[in-house]
Amino acid sequence: MKLICTQNNFRKAVFTTERITGKQNTLPILKNIMLETENGQLKFSSTNLEIGVFMKIGAKIEKEGKITVPARLLGDFINNLPKEEKVLLEDKNKILNITSGNYSAKIKGLGAEDFPIIPKLEGNYLISLPAHKFKEAISRILFCVSVNENRPEFSGVNTYFLENKITMAATDSFRLAEINLELKNDSIGENYKNFIGEKKSIIIPFNTLSEITRVIDDETKKINIAIEENQIFFEIDGVQIVSRLINGKFPEYKQIIPKKFNTRAVLAKEDFLRAVKLSNVFADSKSGEISLNIDSKKKDLFIQAQSQELGENKTRLKADIIGPSQEVFLNPRYVIDGVNAIFSSNVAISVNNESSPVGLKAIDNKTGKVLAGYVYIIMPIKK
Repeated sequence: MKLICTQNNFRKAVFTTERITGKQNTLPILKNIMLETENGQLKFSSTNLEIGVFMKIGAKIEKEGKITVPARLLGDFINNLPKEEKVLLEDKNKILNITSGNYSAKIKGLGAEDFPIIPKLEGNYLISLPAHKFKEAISRILFCVSVNENRPEFSGVNTYFLENKITMAATDSFRLAEINLELKNDSIGENYKNFIGEKKSIIIPFNTLSEITRVIDDETKKINIAIEENQIFFEIDGVQIVSRLINGKFPEYKQIIPKKFNTRAVLAKEDFLRAVKLSNVFADSKSGEISLNIDSKKKDLFIQAQSQELGENKTRLKADIIGPSQEVFLNPRYVIDGVNAIFSSNVAISVNNESSPVGLKAIDNKTGKVLAGYVYIIMPIKK
C-alpha cells in the first residue's frame, strides 16, 4: 500500500475509529485499526467485537493494500504532529511508514487477514433523523441505563418503533426515562412499514449510543438507521457504525408510569435544582435521601436534608400547586439527573403518595402546559 492523503482527514479518521478498539489481551489485533484501500479511498476500520466502525477518506493511491496498526500508537503520533498539508503512507513487510513534513515514523503492524469481519449493511436504511434531535434524545435517557451485568436487558435503551414516532426508554429499576421522537414522512424508508410489522422493539447497548453521541458534532445534519438480523447500523456523515443488539425482554415499564397524579407542583427549574444540590450536601451518608414536602395551602415546596454528622439544610420555594399536600423521600442524585434533563425554564413535579413513583416533566414556556414528549420517573425511598 502506498498513498497520500490530507493530514486533517487522516487525523479525523484515526480519532473516530480508535475509540472503540478492544482492550482484550487475548486478541491483540482488536487493539488495531485496519487501513485498506477501497475504490480509490482509504478506509479505516475498528471493532471490539460488539461495535464496529468504518470511515473512508479521499486519497491519492499509488499502490493498493491493507494493514492493521496499533490504534493508540497511531493516534498519539498523528495528534502530536504540527499541522501539515499531506501525509504519506507506505507499508512494507507489515510495517507502516508515515511521513508528514519533517516528521516520520515506522509502526509495526499485524496482517490484515486476521482482522475480524465486521458486518455490512445489505439492504437500505429504514429511517433518517435530524442528528442533533437524536443526540439530544439520547442524552436525556442514557444516564438511566443500568451498569448491572446480571440484567443485560437493563444495560441498553429499549427502542420501540411506531408508524409516526420512536419511543426510547431506559431504566436501572430505581428511575426511568422515556422520550418520543416524531417521524416525518420524508424520514421514513420504503421498508419501514414492513419492518414494524415484523419487529417493533429492540434494545440498543449503552456503549453504542454513547459512541453515537461522540460522533455527532456541530456540523452533523442527519443520522440514518437500519436494522438487520441482530445488528443495528448507523450512518453519520460518512461514518458507519454497526453494533450487536441486546438479547432479552425489556420490562413492561409502562405499568410503572402512573396514568394520573394527585398532586402537581410547578416551579422554576433552576431554583429547584439549586435547592436539591444544597440538600445533597447535607444528605445522610447512609440513607442518602432528601425530603420533598409539598404544602398545598401555603403554595410552598420544602426541600430538606439532615444527618447526624453534618447537620441539616432546608429550602422553601414558591410553587404553583394543584392537589393535596404530599411528602416524599428521594435520592438527590436521581433528582438532579432528572432536572438536568428538563429543557424548559419550569419543571412539573407530580406525586401520588409517599410510596408511588414521582414524575418530572417539562413545562411549555409559552402556554404553561405540561409537555408530553418526555417523562422522568423516580422511585421514592420508603420510610
